Amino acid sequence: MTSEVQKRRDSLDVLVALRQIIRASDLHSKQVMKVCGLTVPQLVVLLAIEELGEVTVKEISRHVSLSQATVTTILNRLEERDFVRRTRNTTDKRVVNSCLTQKGMDMICNTPPLLDDDFMDRFEELKENERGRIVTSLKKIAMLMEGGDVDPRPPTRRGQRPSTASS
Repeated sequence: MTSEVQKRRDSLDVLVALRQIIRASDLHSKQVMKVCGLTVPQLVVLLAIEELGEVTVKEISRHVSLSQATVTTILNRLEERDFVRRTRNTTDKRVVNSCLTQKGMDMICNTPPLLDDDFMDRFEELKENERGRIVTSLKKIAMLMEGGDVDPRPPTRRGQRPSTASS
């Protein structure tokens, strides 16, 4: 039974650590939004376009780990505010590329850091190999949480799924 207790303890420790990260990220995201008027996902999409150049929704989606539908919604808002411009590809009219406008480039230049300065200062004080291990671990956690085939039904106490048959 000790292994079950340890599993619960480990689960709680992971959950608490994730909640702390999420809370800190949410607080900083609100601060970024106040300063520049854009959400962090909007800024991440702008930064992806800056890095990738003229780019499709699919390429942005893959680069920033957001669904194509979410990226499309973000691009709609960014285009309405003249941060991006979308144009049809000259060789294949089905393909739409996005690029930054001057206003979008200016926003990137004047945007506050996406991570808290105090955190980044402490993170940069770590040795390079320790920073690398942290980034690798965070990527591994993100991959583990993606889970592939996720059953949306809640687990029962023993981890079994409730029956979907009607009585």
